[in-house]
Amino acid sequence: MAKVLTLDELRVEREQLRRKQKRVVFTNGCFDLLHPGHVRYLQQARALGDALIVALNSDRSVRELKGPGRPILNENERAEVMAALGCVDYVTIFDNTTPREIITTLLPDILVKGGDWSISNIVGREEVEAAGGQVMSLSFVDGYSTSDVIERILKREYE
Repeated sequence: MAKVLTLDELRVEREQLRRKQKRVVFTNGCFDLLHPGHVRYLQQARALGDALIVALNSDRSVRELKGPGRPILNENERAEVMAALGCVDYVTIFDNTTPREIITTLLPDILVKGGDWSISNIVGREEVEAAGGQVMSLSFVDGYSTSDVIERILKREYE
């Protein structure tokens, strides 16, 4: 089974999961330079349901959100790394700065973000809750951030 899908392919897969009464968990992000904080968060998210969908920001939207030096890995590389994780069932790439369109299309049973997001600020919350789903902010894993990893690499380079 291919894990990296277009939105149209994912829509079909979501319908099949719905018919089988499988709980679908959804999250999104840049996930540039995967680190232990990401892995722990994704494992927590997957434990909430039967399938985990991860939507990755496209290279263009990462640059818009994070600045001209990002992403470090391109969208296809990030998708490949994400799809290799056992806790991730499906990966898709989106080109907007928010995943609202994907969330509205798929209406996951559970929408999650990391603990640095308050529930009231999670994009797609209204749509998921209106459809009877749950929205959760999972615990934040201290000590890990992609920006910190990049900073440590650059600091070592100049020492």
